[in-house]
Amino acid sequence: MQKAKYHTFDLTKLDGNGDIQCPKCGSSISPDDETENTYTILETVVKEGNLDKMILKCNKCQTGICLTGFQLLSKLSSRTHAN
Repeated sequence: MQKAKYHTFDLTKLDGNGDIQCPKCGSSISPDDETENTYTILETVVKEGNLDKMILKCNKCQTGICLTGFQLLSKLSSRTHAN
């Protein structure tokens, strides 16, 4: 069985608000889009109660995308709520 290939984006290395472009077709994928018109969430991976990674599929070209870097976002969020 062949392992699925995903284009990986590390959110800690992105500028802006987390928008990415599909590496194959260029569709804009935004974390603010909750409609799933542009992409579909295939899987979320949680480790120690925190989101570790998210696997998406571009709805236009079916490309698999893996988002990582949520650990830093969790740490920043917990610091903000502690103050």
